[in-house]
Amino acid sequence: MTSSDTTQPTVAPYGEWVSPIRASDLTASSHRVSGGAFVGDEVWWAEDRPEEGGRTAIRRNGADGTPVDVLPAPFNARTRVHEYGGGAWCVAEYPGAGPRLIFAEFTDQRLYRLDPGSEHPIPLTPAGLGMRFADLTVNGNLIWCVRETHSEGYLRRDICTVPIDGAAADSAEMITSVVSGSRFLAYPKISPDGARLAWICWDHPQMPWDGTELRVADLDGAAGEPTTLMGSTTESVLQPEWLSATTLAAISDRSGWWNLYSVDAAGHEEPTALLTDEAEYGGPLWQLGSRWYSLLDDGSLLTVRTRGTSRLGILTPDTAERRGITTGLDSIALAAVRGTKALIIGGSADHAAGLREVDLGTGDVRDIRLGVDQLPPAEYLPECRSMTFTDGRDVHAFVYSPFNKHFTAPDGELPPFIAFVHGGPTSQTVPKASTLIAYFTSRGIGVIDVNYGGSSGYGREYRDRLRGQWGIVDVQDVVAAVRGLADQGIADPERLAIEGGSAGGWTVLAALTGSDVFACGASYFGVAELVEFAKETHDFESRYLDGLIGPLPEAEDLYVERAPLTHADSLTCPVLLLQGLDDPIVPPSQAERFRDALAAKHIPYAYLAFDGESHGFRRAENIIASREAELSFYGQCLGFTPPDIPQLELIR
Repeated sequence: MTSSDTTQPTVAPYGEWVSPIRASDLTASSHRVSGGAFVGDEVWWAEDRPEEGGRTAIRRNGADGTPVDVLPAPFNARTRVHEYGGGAWCVAEYPGAGPRLIFAEFTDQRLYRLDPGSEHPIPLTPAGLGMRFADLTVNGNLIWCVRETHSEGYLRRDICTVPIDGAAADSAEMITSVVSGSRFLAYPKISPDGARLAWICWDHPQMPWDGTELRVADLDGAAGEPTTLMGSTTESVLQPEWLSATTLAAISDRSGWWNLYSVDAAGHEEPTALLTDEAEYGGPLWQLGSRWYSLLDDGSLLTVRTRGTSRLGILTPDTAERRGITTGLDSIALAAVRGTKALIIGGSADHAAGLREVDLGTGDVRDIRLGVDQLPPAEYLPECRSMTFTDGRDVHAFVYSPFNKHFTAPDGELPPFIAFVHGGPTSQTVPKASTLIAYFTSRGIGVIDVNYGGSSGYGREYRDRLRGQWGIVDVQDVVAAVRGLADQGIADPERLAIEGGSAGGWTVLAALTGSDVFACGASYFGVAELVEFAKETHDFESRYLDGLIGPLPEAEDLYVERAPLTHADSLTCPVLLLQGLDDPIVPPSQAERFRDALAAKHIPYAYLAFDGESHGFRRAENIIASREAELSFYGQCLGFTPPDIPQLELIR
């Protein structure tokens, strides 16, 4: 005979299930991994270190497979260009010499070079001149990059070159400005023969997913007179790559979907679609240097195809045929390619997100460094269901119902649910094996992660639903999703909560002031009003509202009308506000204005402000404090007592 576990699950109310997943588990084994590079026989990557004050380390695997630092503490490879950064490090390799790490140091934003065997980086750019650098690549003895210069209220961006030998460390004159004249620039790409430079540019009020231009110019020191090959204020062009000395590939959404095109570098011929597909082969350029395809040695293209979820594949340009590569992942970003091997960042509802190596010939996938050391045990991980709700239009979401093998709810009880609202708002959520989601679901609290109108991953029409409608369409879509759950008997309609950060925090506050669906909401560094926000936020997003609401001053009345702060008097439910005090994107004044409105009306609330945190919490102690507070907050508002969680004091 064989024995089996006949232990019956404990009956306990939703929200009061005992879970081994603690808020400390969100940081103790979690370390977001980004980027990746083949360096000699090694793979290097960037990794967030919450337990080290949130610094970004550059790491590699040691001889025993254990990650070791290439860039030692306290150095922090993170750039503030556009505040969202991107392309903060690269590697210079020369025959007969070891690899040199080039990186932007977060504390002073200078470029540095770390030589093999050294623990002391050498500065490459001057101090004290307000320069920031991103989108780094090395060509010969020069670093090509996007430079952002802040000086006494003056802001300028250009594409420049920095000598790798350190000649510009004390002399800004040694930095050569190659291209300027646009508010924003990205993707400096030199042709194989070194004769031309391609790049992407755009100006206010466009965001890069609204409209950009692909330009090319002859190189002779500085770039010559540019030629615009693709793009406009209503066409988003991304990631130019040289296929030859005379031909480029680029991504454009001129068809309504980000597809791949072949472009004559001289501009004599119209761009030609390499394929026509109602799917996305690009995405929103939140971080500089983002890649969605790579040129392979045989002339084919390694691509990422996204429609809700992502798939890897190889496109043969001559035949427009695409061969899929099965990875088992639902979110994929390209990091690097060498020969028949590719480095990707990706994950799914069954696989933790992280850096993986894919053999493009066999499809074999090898984990390099995942974003968590260990996922919670399977008996605490929820199933992810893709669901579409229709209320006049389709709304896509991923649903994680409560799950804990050791607990069940009393008969007839429906679970509370939290609507997760992603930021951006031009961003996207994907299926994920998430310790954070399991932190809630293993306690008997469901999560619905919503791709409201305005999200990327579903084509330009879906993305453009939010034009002029921010605070309306996003709220309506999240409400439609949670009502759909309730109508299907999946969620308790009386115990619905909403949480989100940044633009997601705006939707939280707009939903709480503009509907009666939610019993409470948690806003992480959310936007509360718009007139002052437009003045206070950083340059990259300072005209974002032109498309989301309307231009100033013409739309000022609409800014006031649409703002959650204007409608604080209609609030009847508690609010949790969480804010980093060093946030340049959504300044603390936004949360503080809303806090004051809550206090004036005697609405129960809590306001937690964290020193040293910017836009998104990085320090372990603050991540733990905020998530424990959030769980206690839901318990007090939704009628349950989470075991072993400190009680958050609400001000009434």
